[in-house]
Amino acid sequence: MWNCISCELWTACQMQQRGLISKAVPIVRYDGRFIRNPLVITGRWLGDGAVVYGEMVSGEAKTRAASLLKQCTVDFGRLDAEVDKVVWTLTNLFPHCLMMSIDGIRAKKKFFWDQFKLPNRHWLAANMMSEAYPGFKAFNTKKLTGRDRIDFPA
Repeated sequence: MWNCISCELWTACQMQQRGLISKAVPIVRYDGRFIRNPLVITGRWLGDGAVVYGEMVSGEAKTRAASLLKQCTVDFGRLDAEVDKVVWTLTNLFPHCLMMSIDGIRAKKKFFWDQFKLPNRHWLAANMMSEAYPGFKAFNTKKLTGRDRIDFPA
């Protein structure tokens, strides 16, 4: 049976564990205070010998969490403050340190682009001359033809 692991959605806590985001900030308020997402396990690390922190709750706990979530309000204030903190930090670095930080963030993206740029360039060239070109032409000649769509053969 085919299993698509890459299609699985991760919670913010799981993304933070994997290093995809730097911080998970609560945006849900209950009784005037911020709480973590009640639909996600954040109160314990292990369960039955496996890491459960960041996993979605299920069963009766999910029903209770959903009813609690309905009583909450969403407030992006803490998230805005964290973004401002990151922007302030990056803005106040020395110019070359800022470029070093940006290059460090982009390093992985640049590595994979270098690995796959040749076939991607060929695909882009083929696409621009075959599939995309008629679409661009249809868009540019809409005033003359009255149509902005083209029909591709099936």
